Amino acid sequence: MTRILTASILALVLGTGAALASGNLSTQQQEQIRAKLTAQGYDVRKIESEDGMIEVYALKDGARLELYLDADFNIIKTKIDD
Repeated sequence: MTRILTASILALVLGTGAALASGNLSTQQQEQIRAKLTAQGYDVRKIESEDGMIEVYALKDGARLELYLDADFNIIKTKIDD
């Protein structure tokens, strides 16, 4: 019984952590972002939603970039991540 409870709590905590890491973005939205940016030549590493902004960490042409997207997943700002 203790093992089942511990496993359930662990699954809940890990699931919550994953949800917080991606902010309010659904898995489907993250897949759409990844597909759109991959088609544009980006290697997407991480997607986050923070303070109403979508932040994407990606590589392109050897450069590490932070991309900021609008609600339609269009790039509105690009920052070189040193």
